[in-house]
Amino acid sequence: MFTAAIIGIHHVKFPVSDLQCSREWYEQVLGLQVLVDFPDADGVVRGLAGLLPDVQPPLAIALRENPSAAVGNKGFDPVSFAIADREAADAWAQHLDALGIEHTPVRQGSLGWVLDMTDPDGTVIRLYSLQQHGIDRTGVPGYARPAIDTDHPTTGELVRPTFPAQEDPPR
Repeated sequence: MFTAAIIGIHHVKFPVSDLQCSREWYEQVLGLQVLVDFPDADGVVRGLAGLLPDVQPPLAIALRENPSAAVGNKGFDPVSFAIADREAADAWAQHLDALGIEHTPVRQGSLGWVLDMTDPDGTVIRLYSLQQHGIDRTGVPGYARPAIDTDHPTTGELVRPTFPAQEDPPR
């Protein structure tokens, strides 16, 4: 029997077209604290990694210069970073406004509050609240819906699976 479990996320890596430009953006916007860089065999640094502050457990972010992959990610949201609640989403919107970073309005996602911005290559960086807004979006195009409807084993009633409820995260 296989017993090794995935126990978390080691790091998230983004392909970028200009390492220095992206480094500055991730440092300024998300507060990335760069810890290491990765020189290739020719001595040119084409990658770096660091931590986002205040994330527990620590979350490592890596940037790797790969222009063709960066173009392929344009408009795509490969990761959603967790934020606490609507108040946090509003605070992020104010932070981004102060930096002059374009972003979406805070909106209702399938479960929680959502705010999107794009990095210098157009990769969508999504902030998604752990606090759920309680609005049922089932049947609305573009929103999540249960993948499987089943009959309850004893009552025969239709049961729709749901995501586990999230308690309001600590502030």
